[in-house]
Amino acid sequence: MIVNFDNISSSSGYHLLTQTIIPRPIAWILSENDDKTLNLAPFSFFNAVCSDPPLLMVSIGKKPHGEIKDTRRNMLSGRDFVVHIANLKEAQALSHSAATLDYGDSELAIDDLPLADFDGCSISRLAGAPIAYHCKFYDSHLIGPDEQAIMYAEVIQLYVDDNVVNKVDDRIVIDPDRVNPLSRLGGANYGALDKSFSLVRPK
Repeated sequence: MIVNFDNISSSSGYHLLTQTIIPRPIAWILSENDDKTLNLAPFSFFNAVCSDPPLLMVSIGKKPHGEIKDTRRNMLSGRDFVVHIANLKEAQALSHSAATLDYGDSELAIDDLPLADFDGCSISRLAGAPIAYHCKFYDSHLIGPDEQAIMYAEVIQLYVDDNVVNKVDDRIVIDPDRVNPLSRLGGANYGALDKSFSLVRPK
C-alpha cells in the first residue's frame, strides 16, 4: 500500500502519521493561566531537540474553533511551566486532561491530581509523575496553513523520582522499567513499556 499525501486531506494525513510514528512520548504540560489557575494538557508531537541549550520541542495545534490552545498562550507569557513524563498509573487522568475547557478552567479538578513543591520553580509539579522538567519558553515558529505552533522549551532543572534512579560509577542511570512511561499510539490507543533491553553499541 502506497499513500500519496498530495491526494489526501490534512486530517487523513494526521491520522496516518499518528498511527505510524509509534510509540510517541507524551509531554504532560502544567502551566499557569493569567489568573493564577493551572492548566494541564498532554501533547504527543514532542521530543528533545538540543542538549546545549537543553531544549524540548512540542507541537501545538489550535482549539476546535481556531483559538490558540491555553498551553501555548501560557508558554508565550514567559512564566515557568512543567513538562511531565507520565507513567501507566496516570493513563486515565492524562486522557481526561485532553478535554477542551474554557480558559481558566483547570483540568486538575477532573481527577483531583495531587501536586508537590518544585523547588526553584514558581509552580508545582504533579506528585505522581516520575519525571518533571521545569521549563521556560525559548522560541517558537509557525508552520503550515493552519499555523501549527512549534514551541521550544528550555529545561531549567529536572526532577526524577529517587525510586527510578540507579547510580553506576557516579553516573545517574534512569531505570526505564520503573518509570514505565506512557506512550501515544494512533486514535485512542496508548502503550506502556513491556520490557527494556540493552544492545552493544558499535565501536
